[in-house]
Amino acid sequence: MQKLNFPTYSFRFKNSENKTLIYDEIRKKFVVLQPEEWVRQHCVQFLIQQKGYPKSLINVEKELKVNNLSKRYDIVIYNPDGSIHVIVECKSAKINIDQSTFDQIARYNLALNATYLMVTNGINHYYCSMDLHAERYQFLKDIPDYTT
Repeated sequence: MQKLNFPTYSFRFKNSENKTLIYDEIRKKFVVLQPEEWVRQHCVQFLIQQKGYPKSLINVEKELKVNNLSKRYDIVIYNPDGSIHVIVECKSAKINIDQSTFDQIARYNLALNATYLMVTNGINHYYCSMDLHAERYQFLKDIPDYTT
């Protein structure tokens, strides 16, 4: 897999039916290692190891409804009160992040009302804070570290 613009992390791998699987410690299972999954697993480790977010507040690959359509978000970080702190949209390193990527995460956020958004393809990372009242986002240099 391609080297990404994240620190180096150690992962557990196994092979099954001619496919490489990577262990997802949030979902507590092995999942097929696709390019987007490689980015997602690095991002999860970044959030845990560099940003200090507890695993118990992180959720990966769950369904949500957006305009009565079923969608799946990549990563959500909850606040201890159950509200959503951060939504992360992961793309394969081969995918350029463009306006449609931001439109996608903004649509998800209409349903989730997160304070922060992160978009990454593993090479480029973009961070935004949400102004839910004005319905716009402001770009940031980083998302905040976890604080209790």
